[in-house]
Amino acid sequence: MPEAYIAAAARTAGGRKKGKLAGWHPADLAGEVLDALLDRTGADPALIEDVIMGCVSQVGEQGNNVARGAVLASRFPESVPATSVDRQCGSSQQALHFAAQGVMSGTQDIVIAAGVESMTRVPMGTSVILTHQAGMGSPMSPRQKARYPNIQFSQFMGAEMVAAKYGLTKDELDEYAYNTHQKAIAATQGGAFKDEIIAIEITDADGTTSLHTVDEGIRFDASLDGIKGVKLLQENGRLTAASSSQICDGASGVMIVSEAGLKTLGVKPLARIHHLSVIGGDPVIMLEAPIPATKRALAKAGMTIDDIDLFEVNEAFASVPVAWLKDTGADPARLNVNGGAIALGHPLGASGTKLMATLVHALHARGKRFGLQTMCEGGGLANVTIIERL
Repeated sequence: MPEAYIAAAARTAGGRKKGKLAGWHPADLAGEVLDALLDRTGADPALIEDVIMGCVSQVGEQGNNVARGAVLASRFPESVPATSVDRQCGSSQQALHFAAQGVMSGTQDIVIAAGVESMTRVPMGTSVILTHQAGMGSPMSPRQKARYPNIQFSQFMGAEMVAAKYGLTKDELDEYAYNTHQKAIAATQGGAFKDEIIAIEITDADGTTSLHTVDEGIRFDASLDGIKGVKLLQENGRLTAASSSQICDGASGVMIVSEAGLKTLGVKPLARIHHLSVIGGDPVIMLEAPIPATKRALAKAGMTIDDIDLFEVNEAFASVPVAWLKDTGADPARLNVNGGAIALGHPLGASGTKLMATLVHALHARGKRFGLQTMCEGGGLANVTIIERL
């Protein structure tokens, strides 16, 4: 079977809700990432055989196949096709899987996997809210309701259920949140993100321009006492806004190529795709799936948890990575070494390739070999990707 390689990986710095990226149309923002991948590889854009882009809220400015919109907003010729993918928070990680599978099948040589989400301009849940207001019904069908009677699927409830199941305390979750800010601060100040972040031009209210290169969600003045003082999301719960991922605007992407593609581009690969898998789990607790997904992926790859040098486990809520650590026995020092979504933001459909950009560059910075990425996804799903640094 042909191998699939990562030739380039890039992302925007995250923008807070109504923050620095709020003025960017999501298709234009994603187009900036597509152009950056060309710049990093010197690729002729006409050689790109497909663009597969993750996006969760595919409505409004992110509707009408936002991937194709991004291509038309970039330097790519009209001949480059594109499609949009929704696997909830894992959308662009799944886009990466589809791109790699296209290359590994031998049917394609150069494919881009990407993701975009402007949570400012297209708020989370917009499609459901609008269809409800229009009297067009609910995604929850009669048969689903019969299978899950009196159940309202909720990621917030799922996060609390995970915390309860694994015996996690509020103090543990608050401490984790504080530590992820400290790691993100250290990474930013130490230049750890310089090779993955592309500069986005911002026009301020007074007409002056600047470059957005620092993740806007990082609280550089974060204190443990301050985090502990944030109000609970629900009465008698364990999680707060401070121990949950931040609403975020952003885009990201990776270029996936075959050996023939590498020769055509004349570039050295950053990494090789070692394993790809996805799993379904309980849609009620919902966010627990990364745990069995990781175990199954390692078994299929013939590896153990100790064979992995760095992990990226998306911090949708602090209970997810903390429960994952507790159950898998992974070394905490290898997890989200540059911070995670609690500090850096979680731009939904863009998070998959965003985390991959961080993982690839972190492996190179530390001279490590294997990295594993996984994330919880709405509906009780989880993707796992294992890469080998080259």
